[in-house]
Amino acid sequence: MQQEFEMIAKTFMGLEPVLAKELTELGANNVQIGRRMVSFSGDKELMYRANFQLHTAIRVLKPISHFKANTADEVYDEVKKIDWSQYLSNETTFAVDSVVFSEEFRHSKFVSYKVKDAIVDQFREKTGKRPNISVANPDIRLNMHVAENQCTLSLDSSGESLHRRGYRQESVEAPLNEVLAAGMILMTGWRGETDFIDPMCGSGTLLVEAALIARNMAPGLFRKEYAFEKWADFDKDLFDQIYNDDSQEREFTHHIYGYDIDMKAVNTARLNVKAAGLSADITVEQADFQDFTQPKEKSIIVTNPPYGERISTPDLLGTYKMIGERLKHHFLNGDAWILSYREECFEQIGLRPSIKIPVYNGSLECEFRKYQIFEGGMRDFRSEGGSVQTDEERSQMAEKGRFKKNREFKRRLDEEDDNEEGDIRSFKFHRVDFERTLRRDRRDRFDDRPQRGRQERGGYGQRDRDRRDFRPRFDRDRQGGRDRQFDRRDNGYGKKRRFDND
Repeated sequence: MQQEFEMIAKTFMGLEPVLAKELTELGANNVQIGRRMVSFSGDKELMYRANFQLHTAIRVLKPISHFKANTADEVYDEVKKIDWSQYLSNETTFAVDSVVFSEEFRHSKFVSYKVKDAIVDQFREKTGKRPNISVANPDIRLNMHVAENQCTLSLDSSGESLHRRGYRQESVEAPLNEVLAAGMILMTGWRGETDFIDPMCGSGTLLVEAALIARNMAPGLFRKEYAFEKWADFDKDLFDQIYNDDSQEREFTHHIYGYDIDMKAVNTARLNVKAAGLSADITVEQADFQDFTQPKEKSIIVTNPPYGERISTPDLLGTYKMIGERLKHHFLNGDAWILSYREECFEQIGLRPSIKIPVYNGSLECEFRKYQIFEGGMRDFRSEGGSVQTDEERSQMAEKGRFKKNREFKRRLDEEDDNEEGDIRSFKFHRVDFERTLRRDRRDRFDDRPQRGRQERGGYGQRDRDRRDFRPRFDRDRQGGRDRQFDRRDNGYGKKRRFDND
């Protein structure tokens, strides 16, 4: 029986309960929710599965030391007490990332330097040599977290942020982060029971993440590598077993539809869907939301419209008014979930939300709102026994301070932008003059414009023998026109997934 140890999974602000539920379902013990993180315990297999299977984790850390430090010298002394020969050798490269919330330690790089100095000095004193630093591709990546005088030093088991799934071949302006997209879908409760629609799909992130959730496919299938694969105690047979286990995947008998007015976005989404081997589950077409009509099948809408921060639009408020009108008249008896930023935008939708969930899209304090669309007026709907809120949603909305708690954390989130670059952000924000946009919109308002199995899926992006050649395999079958079959146990050349020393 493997030994259990403490771990930390990091995520976006607002997704902590979703991540905690994922971890519980995965079999984690001692699950505790924090801010932008969930702590838990488990063994080596759970650590591998957490990296490979979690949809809403950004990275998984394995703490190796907790200590208090009020000065840089104390940090140095505490780090030097650790027996680093357990984790490193003179031939091992390493890097240190630091996240700091402290009046004493003003700069994260300074903390990283002290940790690095302590490790290097210990090796020099014991062996006369020292391990090297490699920022780009280290063998071991360390994570130092400082909150006032409370310090946690961890091994980073993930390496590159887990939001980088590996299926995205191209992107459009301001792409939605994969982890946030998955978290949004999981918050709706949808698991593939109906059709899924994103009428403003951009590069198709919500579409692909929805298909992965519907089929219960691990998002790590497309990844090239994980940091733990370079650890001295890496169990390649155990991870190979996890990687090739498809027993938990399920059939998806409905369909996913994506639409966008921009043909470039449509082509980009199609490319990403094809790279993920999910073309049979997802259809992407060029269409304007203002032409949206009632779906033939029971459906859910989840979408992320532009909200004037990273993407400007000539009639921002008019766009949201149009969204509300199309939903009210052409999406009857369905649930629509919308992520946006400005209260002015939500007001133009003109519908009463069932629930408002505060989340962060990068550094933007957003809301994810659910709209239950019904025919007729609210009074008639209620007289017939209808309700726009479930008991759980009513309880959530009644929670005191649910938005205030997030806003109090905004200052720390802004500070972290300076010392955790590349962690969860795949983009930079370029702020536009929103007041000018509002004035223009008010002047012009309002524009009333008006079943397939594994054998067809393919495209798993298998690793070759040395894990350097990442080629999503979506060759076309000459006769059938479907994605060629590629079982993930087979890398396309009759070989199982292999490692360097096979």
